[in-house]
Amino acid sequence: MKKLCMMIFIGLLFSVSLIAQQVDFEEYDLDNGLHVILHQDNTAPVVNISVMYHVGAKDEVEGRSGFAHFFEHLLFEGTKNIPKGEFFKIVAANGGRNNANTTQDRTYYYETFPSNNLELGLWLESERMLHPVINQDGVDTQNEVVKEEKRARIDNAPYGKIAYRTGINPHIFKKHPYGNSVIGSMEDLDAAQLNEFIEFHKKYYSPNNAVLVVAGDFQSDTTKKMIEDYFGPIPKGDPVPRVNVIEDDITEAIKVTEYDANIQIPVKLFIYRTPSAKHRDTYALNMVSSILTSGRSSRLYKRLVDTRKSLQVLAFNDSQEDYGTYIIGALPMGEVSLNDLASEIDDEINKLQTELISEKEFQKLQNIFENNFVNSNSGVANIVNTLARNYMLRGNTNLINEQIDMYRSLTREDLMRVANKYLKPNQRVEMDYLKKETEQ
Repeated sequence: MKKLCMMIFIGLLFSVSLIAQQVDFEEYDLDNGLHVILHQDNTAPVVNISVMYHVGAKDEVEGRSGFAHFFEHLLFEGTKNIPKGEFFKIVAANGGRNNANTTQDRTYYYETFPSNNLELGLWLESERMLHPVINQDGVDTQNEVVKEEKRARIDNAPYGKIAYRTGINPHIFKKHPYGNSVIGSMEDLDAAQLNEFIEFHKKYYSPNNAVLVVAGDFQSDTTKKMIEDYFGPIPKGDPVPRVNVIEDDITEAIKVTEYDANIQIPVKLFIYRTPSAKHRDTYALNMVSSILTSGRSSRLYKRLVDTRKSLQVLAFNDSQEDYGTYIIGALPMGEVSLNDLASEIDDEINKLQTELISEKEFQKLQNIFENNFVNSNSGVANIVNTLARNYMLRGNTNLINEQIDMYRSLTREDLMRVANKYLKPNQRVEMDYLKKETEQ
């Protein structure tokens, strides 16, 4: 009886925790098309302001790669009312912090301030949207910054071509611009003229191609008026064309070799093309990844790392707006060959395709994803990012509350089905990632 009561008590506590994680928000559009999402949380005197633009590396034209990432840097250069180099200084002097990042699908700017500086944050982002200074001096400055970033993160970093997908995406995407690198080609950036940067900005960095999210300690009516005052006068841009490229199915394994002078240990990788982040199957694929490599009790960890055949294993589904990329890999120990690792990995994939996982293992998975859900909605910075991404790339802002129900709706049969549908040996890139010997 005591055990039963304790189980009920724990269950009630967990239910209360999930209820407490409900994220309330309000969303609406300004007349110029800017989508606004507000999440009020007055428990701490902090506010987060973010703007996500629906432009990424996939929106670049051939021969001009790297523009979206370049603008991630360029739009910190200054505005008509913010002198060159002062953006970061203003934020820091007012107790804030800020940053930005770019993917294939979007570019994201954000600031975190003490809540009494909310208006400053809104002004800064409205300045970035309405009054950016795009001149040759700024382009030349950021060109050198981007080159150094590429050298540090990709060219001279161990496994950089894997981490930033420059050695992966061209093999899995032959038609879709996901095959391009987010950081782009330095030759393309060097060849670009100033007017091309200006036209790129005009095309994509308009209010009707963006979402503004404010979360934290604020008063709704006052904040709405400030948003209208600062963002309402910004002119609406032309409708933005969306990428619509369909990849041909992979019907025969693509075997490739990539080289990296910065590594000592090679990697065996299997890379599969998977559906859009909007597709329900992406949730099942995330669970398959967890079965294979999440923690010391995962299947590939026990099979390869515990037996000292592999130094490290990995499996994850990288879901994007149009397609996803599923990557499974391992680093060998000692004299273990990459082919041996491939056979071991294939055997575990085959088990997922032919045998239902146990009820016990499935319940463990559900617990893991329940816990991930609770953690993902903690803190305004996480919430702001999730709200923006769900609205822009998944078409449903309320996924911040509904996503856990997607995982709960999955069955053991769903996991077997997606393993069979997407992880077939004839539908993948098989990569040997080897050390490149430097010339003497």
